Amino acid sequence: MSEKKPKKIKIVIAGPFAAGKTEFIRTVSEIEPVTTERKITDPKEKEKKSSTTVAMDFGKIKIDDEHELYLFGTPGQSRFNFMWEILGEGALGVIVLVDSTDPKTFHEARRIINFFQSRYPVPLVVAANKQDLPNAWSPEDVAVALDISEEEGIPVIGISAKNKDDVKKALLLLLELIKTQLTG
Repeated sequence: MSEKKPKKIKIVIAGPFAAGKTEFIRTVSEIEPVTTERKITDPKEKEKKSSTTVAMDFGKIKIDDEHELYLFGTPGQSRFNFMWEILGEGALGVIVLVDSTDPKTFHEARRIINFFQSRYPVPLVVAANKQDLPNAWSPEDVAVALDISEEEGIPVIGISAKNKDDVKKALLLLLELIKTQLTG
């Protein structure tokens, strides 16, 4: 008898440069994440970190015998935004990470939300990352800054991408929204 293969649930992890997408996937993946990190050459970007994702990150989580989550992290810089289209294909949900300590990135985060909303009618969660840092904006303030209205039905939650429980909380919330959409 052949073993039944688990259903693959594709989730996209998107967000601006340095929002924490690679860390989010690394924190929860059950495999060593596949990353496409390259050294940063832009002096302004170097101030934030030394390397960046140029194609995608990939991680995997087995939920149960029937389901596996495939996590695809997008590059954050708009010069790599052609990858957003590629990685969004077939996704059942999207998590947009926002660096809640860096309001200069909020406009870019809203642009990313708009991109995915306009192309993929799937559930979306905004994760206000870096809540463990003292100057982090609250999830409520991030929602206001991103101009997320109740009608959009996009939850905004606070997380630290370094905290496994927080990452799981964001994924579980998204999975609930996906389940509701599929059964509703």
